[in-house]
Amino acid sequence: MSKKLFITGTGTDVGKTYVSGLIVKKLKEGGKNAAYYKAAMSGNERREDGSLIPGDGLFVKNMSGISQPLADMCPYVYETAVSPHLASRLEGNPVRMDVVKEGFHKVCQEYEYVTMEGSGGILCPICFDEAKIQLEDVIKELGLASILVADAGLGTINSVVLTTEYMRTKGLPVKGIIFNHFHKGDVMEEDNLRMCEYMTGLPVLACVPDGCRELPMDLELLASLYEG
Repeated sequence: MSKKLFITGTGTDVGKTYVSGLIVKKLKEGGKNAAYYKAAMSGNERREDGSLIPGDGLFVKNMSGISQPLADMCPYVYETAVSPHLASRLEGNPVRMDVVKEGFHKVCQEYEYVTMEGSGGILCPICFDEAKIQLEDVIKELGLASILVADAGLGTINSVVLTTEYMRTKGLPVKGIIFNHFHKGDVMEEDNLRMCEYMTGLPVLACVPDGCRELPMDLELLASLYEG
C-alpha cells in the first residue's frame, strides 16, 4: 500500500514546488519508489503542438530524476497564471473531484511514496463556478496529512501561525514546517524558527537555503511523515 503526504504553503511563491522536488529527490535517491501529484497547475507554457506542459511536474521530475510520466502528475493544467478556479473560468475544463481522485489513486497504485503538492496557499479555490472545491476539500477527500512550506524571512510568523491554526480548525493534520530561502546565522530568521515552533507546537523539519540541491533532512524521518 502506498504512503502519502501533502505539501501546502503559507502562500504563493514560497517554494512549495522547489521543496517538493527536493523531497521526491531525497526519497528516490534513498531507494524509495517515489512519485509526485498535483490536482491543478496554472501558469504553464505550451509545446509546439499547442499542448500544455505541466511545469511544476516537469521541474520536480528534472530535479528528482524520477521516471514517472508527466501525463500522470496532474489532471488539470492551465496556461493563465491565476488561481485554478479563475483559470478554468477563462479556459474551460473546470476541476472535478472525481477526476482528481482517480488520478491520485492511479499514482498510488504504481508508486510507494506519493508526494502531493497544493496550489497556492491552503485557502486557494481550485473550482468555484461548477462546484465549490478548495484545497482543504481535496486534502480531506484523500485523507492526507500535510507539511507546511514557508519563507524563512520577514512576516513568516504571522503566516505560519495563521495557516496552522486554520488547518487545525478544519481538522487537517500538520506534521511540521520546512522553511525555504533560509540564511543560516541571520538573527531574524533564526528567531522566526524558534517563534514558529513555540507558537504552533510544530517541529521545524528542515531549513532550505537558496540553491540547495539536497534536502537537509534525515531520510528515515522524511519517510516516517508519509501515511498509508
